[in-house]
Amino acid sequence: MKIAMIGTGRVGAVLGRRWAEAGHQVVFGSRRPDTDDVRALVASAGSTASASPPAEAAAAADVVVLATPGNAAEAVVSDLGDLDGKVLIDCTNPILPGLAGLSVGTDDSAAERIARAAPGARVVKAFNTTGSTNMEDPVYEGGRLAMFVCGDDAGAKGVATELAAALGFEVIDSGPLTSARWLEPMAMLWVTLAYGLGNGPDFGFAVLRRRA
Repeated sequence: MKIAMIGTGRVGAVLGRRWAEAGHQVVFGSRRPDTDDVRALVASAGSTASASPPAEAAAAADVVVLATPGNAAEAVVSDLGDLDGKVLIDCTNPILPGLAGLSVGTDDSAAERIARAAPGARVVKAFNTTGSTNMEDPVYEGGRLAMFVCGDDAGAKGVATELAAALGFEVIDSGPLTSARWLEPMAMLWVTLAYGLGNGPDFGFAVLRRRA
C-alpha cells in the first residue's frame, strides 16, 4: 500500500514508521523534507520510506493520512491538490491552545470540515483517540486497546481497519463520519486525563464485552 503521511510530529512519525516496517511504501509529507530531523525519521523507518513535499506525497499515494496540528488541518488539506477517490484518514483533533477544549462542537466535527475541504476524498476518522505511545504498542496485560473508526465509505473504513489492526488495536466500527462528533471529545478526554490531570500517556480505552 502506498501511504502519504502528512505530518512528521509524534503521531505521524510513529504511524509512518510502523507501517513502513510492515512493508508499506510510506512517504512522509513535509514542507522541509531535507532537514536533518526528517532524514533521521526516514532512516529509522527503513528502506520502504521516503520524504517529499506534502502535495507530491499525496499525489503518488493510495492512502493519505493527516497527522497535522488540528488548527492547520483544513488549510493543509486544501493545499494537497486533487484527492478525488483517495482514502483520507484524519487523525487530527481540534483542541484549543492550553488544552482549553475543542474548537468544534457536537453539531459538526473536524473530520466533516476536512471532508468538505477535500471533495471527492473518502474520509475516515481514526487514530485520534489515543497518544503516540499507544500507537507504538496498543497491547496491555488486560488486552488490546480499541481504535475507533468512522466514515461514510465502507471500502475506506476497511483500509483504516486493516492499518489499525496491523498495529495491534481492536478496531471498533463507530458508524458514519458524523460519529467523529463523539470521537473528537473522546480524544479531549484522553488528553485531559493524560496531561491535564497528570496520569501520563500509558493508558487507553478498551471495549469490554460481557460473556453470554
